[in-house]
This record gives sequence, C-alpha cells and structure tokens, in this order.
Amino acid sequence: MKSAAFATALLFSCAALAAADLAAFPDGRPRDFPDLKAPVRVVNFWGSYCKPCVKEMPEMSAWFKKQKKGSVDLVGIAVDRKENIAAFLKQTPVSYPVWLYTGQDSRSFMKAHGNTVGALPFTTVEAVKCGKREAILGGVDAKKLDEAVKKVSAACK
Repeated sequence: MKSAAFATALLFSCAALAAADLAAFPDGRPRDFPDLKAPVRVVNFWGSYCKPCVKEMPEMSAWFKKQKKGSVDLVGIAVDRKENIAAFLKQTPVSYPVWLYTGQDSRSFMKAHGNTVGALPFTTVEAVKCGKREAILGGVDAKKLDEAVKKVSAACK
C-alpha cells in the first residue's frame, strides 16, 4: 500500500516537472499540452539549427491557417536557445504558437512523446478524446498532416 502511494506521488511530481518544462515564446508563461483545447492536437518539435525543420515550417504555417477554427491546435516546441528562436521567427514568422522547451533533457522529453531516436523534426498528431496518436519522424507537409489528422480522428469514432 505504501509503495502504491509513493508511486502515485512520484508520478504526480514528475507530471508537475514536465509541465514546468514548457514556456510560451516570447513571454515565458508556463504552458502544457492541456492548454490546447481543440479535438486534434499537432505538436511539432523543431530547432532553428535543423534544416528539415526550417524547410517544413512555412508549409505547416499555411496548413494551419486553412484549418477550421477550433478543429486543430498546432504548437511548435522549440528545442533551442531563446535568442536563436527570436532571430529565426523574426525572419520566418509562423501562424501558430511556439513554446520553448526549458528542461534539461530534451531527448527524454521527446521520447516520452514517441520520438525513440531523439531526432528533429518530429511531429505528433493526437486525437485528444481517445488518445490515438500518430508520430512522424522527419519533415511533414500538408498531405502528411491531413492524412495523420484523418487517421487519428477516425480512431475516435
């Protein structure tokens, strides 16, 4: 019984730490995935130093603008330094929010979200209601995003 209580306490403390590892850019407000309210959540892990990340962002931004309001949330999780993000987004603005990963172990953080190799870019598409998640390692385009959204949405019906 004591070990179950300890495990539960440990789980909640780890969840609290993970929540503190994301901050809105540029204001630094703490963020977490439950802040995203749409039925489908798209999370893209990227860095300004990652050429495939940089290549996919304009198309992802255009794709997000075309989505029905409230149907999909898209957030870019920057695994990078704040000053690099600021310079990059000044030259390449996006239509979706960017959050900064502020923790100490980005590989473990990404692994917890399905990225088993720790490479960028990495995108997850999740139907929040049923938890069905599609993980995409490598660059994405509008077609891949549409297919993943359709697949996870169908799993919840």
